[in-house]
Amino acid sequence: MNISELAAPFQVTRPTIREYMTLLSRIFLLDVLPPWHSNRIKRLVKTPKLHIGDTGLACALLGLEAEALRRDRELFGRLLESFVYQELRRLAGWREETVSFFHFRDKDKDEVDVVLEIGGRVAGVEVKAASTVREEDFKGLAKLREAAGKKFTAGVVFYDGEAVAPFGRNLYAVPLSALWENY
Repeated sequence: MNISELAAPFQVTRPTIREYMTLLSRIFLLDVLPPWHSNRIKRLVKTPKLHIGDTGLACALLGLEAEALRRDRELFGRLLESFVYQELRRLAGWREETVSFFHFRDKDKDEVDVVLEIGGRVAGVEVKAASTVREEDFKGLAKLREAAGKKFTAGVVFYDGEAVAPFGRNLYAVPLSALWENY
């Protein structure tokens, strides 16, 4: 999130953009996801990430239909990431323990889409708009595991497949459908 980049096309000031973002957050149309960091790794990017509160509304405002999303995989991937983030927040609302949400990105541009922290434990979630998962899809999760140390409990790559598969110590590929089905 770069406030100056957001303000430039609209020819408004940075404080005005911040006020708009605050308003959109208060009416649940925008979520600002802060960065996760620990004192163990200093080479982290510490800027927040933005998520749209309703991916269906985003598609409607952009005039996107299913075919357009099939053609533009990058845009589909970003919307899918926001959808998964919103689903995780919804599911976290059922827990008695508070779940804090973050994202993780280091200076090498290795990232984890969503980091969950619960009672001092840390888990990471990566979202892939693909039907297969490769070892390299876990690179950011491995760096998060290193940064979190003993606090790290699990890393998951959600993908458009059908099977849960282990990918090393506490790392798993999990079908997106696990968000709403029992596995």
